[in-house]
This record gives sequence, C-alpha cells and structure tokens, in this order.
Amino acid sequence: MSLMTWIDDRFPATKVWNEHLAQYYAPKNMNFWYFFGSLAMLVLVNQIVTGVWLAMMYKPSAADAFASVEYIMRDVDYGWLIRYMHSTGASAFFLVVYLHMFRALIYGSYQKPRELLWIIGVLIYLAMMATAFMGYLLPWGQMSYWGAQVIVNLFAAFPFGIGEPLSIWIRGDYVISDATLNRFFALHFLLPFVLAALVFLHIVALHKVGSNNPDGVDIKKVKDENGIPRDGIAFHPYYTVKDSVGVGVFLIFFTGVIFFWPDFGGLFLEPPNFEPANPLKTPEHIAPVWYFTPFYAMLRAVPPMFGSQFPGVVVMFAAILILFVVPWLDRSPVKSIRYKGMLSKIAIAIFVVTFVVLAWLGMQASTPTKTLLAQIFTALYFAFFLLMPFYTRMEKTKPVPERVTS
Repeated sequence: MSLMTWIDDRFPATKVWNEHLAQYYAPKNMNFWYFFGSLAMLVLVNQIVTGVWLAMMYKPSAADAFASVEYIMRDVDYGWLIRYMHSTGASAFFLVVYLHMFRALIYGSYQKPRELLWIIGVLIYLAMMATAFMGYLLPWGQMSYWGAQVIVNLFAAFPFGIGEPLSIWIRGDYVISDATLNRFFALHFLLPFVLAALVFLHIVALHKVGSNNPDGVDIKKVKDENGIPRDGIAFHPYYTVKDSVGVGVFLIFFTGVIFFWPDFGGLFLEPPNFEPANPLKTPEHIAPVWYFTPFYAMLRAVPPMFGSQFPGVVVMFAAILILFVVPWLDRSPVKSIRYKGMLSKIAIAIFVVTFVVLAWLGMQASTPTKTLLAQIFTALYFAFFLLMPFYTRMEKTKPVPERVTS
C-alpha cells in the first residue's frame, strides 16, 4: 500500500486535489485580469504570517505601543523587513482586490449563477476594511490616533440616543485609550482568520459554479465525449504556471516598494505616524489611508443636518452596502463588457474615473471647491448603480458566441 493510498483511505487528499486543481477545468481564454485573485490570496498569506510575527513583539498599551513598533524596526533582527512587508502588504491587498472587483464588474462575474460568489466577495471586502481599520490604530502614531478618533466619533452621529453609547462601546472608554488599543489589537489579530475562512468559502463557491471568462460564456454547455468542457483546460498545471508568472512580476514591484520606497510618498505610511500619538496636538490634516479615502470623501461631501453628521455616515455606508445588490441591478442579457452596449461601457469608464477622483479628494484638505467636486462625484458613484437597471436593459447588445474566443 502506497502512502497516498493510506492517506486517501483516511482523508480525501487526492479527491480534493483533483476537484480543485488537476481536474478543475477553467476557461482557456482567461487573461491578464485573472491574475489578481491568486495575488490576493498570496498577499493574505503574507499579512497573516508577518502579522503573527509582529504580534509576538508588539505591546498593546498606550504607554508602550509606539515604542514597541520602534523596537521592532530598530532592534529586532529583520524586524524592519517584517513591518514593511506588513504595511506594504496592506496597501497591496486592497490594490489587487480593487482590480479583482473591477474585473468582476466588467465581465459580469456577479450575474447568475454567481450571485452568492459575489456576495461572499463583498463580505471579504467588508472584513478587509474592518481588519485594516483596527490595524490602523496599532502603531499609535499621530495619524493613527486621530484617524481612529474621527472614524469612531462617526458612530456618535447615530440618532435616537444610540450614537454616543455605541461610540463609547466601540472605544471601551470615553476617549481613545488603552481599552481601545487592546480591543482593536485583539480584533485585528482575529479578523484575518475570519477573512481566510471567507476566502475558503469564496473558492468553494467559485469551483461549484465554475470560473467566468472574458466572453461570459458558460464552458460547461459544450463538452466532449469524456464530459470535459471543450473550451476548458485543467487549472493545474496550466494556470498554476500562468499565475506563478504573475506572482513573479508582482513580487518585483512589491519588493521594490519595500526596499526603496516603503512609505510610497506618504500613501502607505503617513509622515505624522512617525510621531507618537498626542491627544493634545491635532494634525494639520486628518485623512485615512488611501484605500478608505473614496468613502471618506463621500462622508465629507454630505453637509450636516440639524448639527449631525448622520446623513454623511448613511451615504458612506450605503456606498459600500450597495455592492451587495449589484447582481440584481444589472438587467443586461449578456455578461461581458465585450458584448454590452455603449451605455454600459461609458458607465463603467465614468465609474472608474469617479472612484479615483473620490480617492484623491479624500486625501485633500476640505475646501468649498473640493467639497462641490466630492458632491458631484458622489452623485455619479451612486448613479452608476441606481441607473444600472435602466441603461443595461435599454441598450443594444452584441450577439454572444457559443464558444469562447481568444
């Protein structure tokens, strides 16, 4: 009896390998945009591994947090490398996930039968945002402290007397303090494992319905005499080799940033965060990390009502939660942008520009002109989704081929 036979009798190792790799048939025309799913998994592993190492030497107390980060950077062997891998990895994670979500939007990877796959993906995105927000406070620098102060205070805007108790409950105190730092550290350590579980569910759901492709064609409809899709190829070795090329190129840029430009011009590590948190000194301009800034710009774009910022909070959360209903907003008979009409192509182009501009506006100090711009682009952001049932239904589409193209 071979070792694998002995293992298979007790655990379905070969069955799992075949179902999810060797005999999982993916469309043969998956292009550049399909690199980012595997890259997201790579960066998640990087975040968990480096995070565990950092947690071994980090002290979650207001008195010691900043000094412990400095200790990691200066005195721990290769501590600077682990810290920069983690801080750069956080931005890289959001970058590849944003590109992964963009690919899903342009190729209709949320349409039937992949609605649940998309919903799990949005849950992953929410878990990422929660994890990143919790981790943002941990260095206990000036921007970390005041950024957390601003975001947590948003919950105080909730009406009917629940806002203030809610913000106190989140902080664990009346101000950002040891209690806040401890609970944020605990949650920041826990949430990546929740994230990993959601990624597992995402992959299982993907392999149940099959991978989409740039044509939006269901490859399971045309099979050979052995039941193998004619337009499919085994994920391993074809796409494992293809993805390894993508990983190699990604690592060139990733390590380049780590070794030569770890702060990335203040986008990845802000200059105020190199100063210890000081509750008595407010930074000149408080802004979150770049991957939160589109939603921060929307928050600031909405003027207060009756002295409350609650309308802005509603808009900010609505901008995220609207992603859950995208599969039911798109009424187009075709999936891929290749075969959709001009209205969909214009809409996705405007949406991309809108998201980038909002991200930039969220980094800038507020002025009347920039507030007006933020209001315009916030309206365009929501228009992309709310008008989707109309422009996807009324536009003329191109005929979809029965088989995948190149």
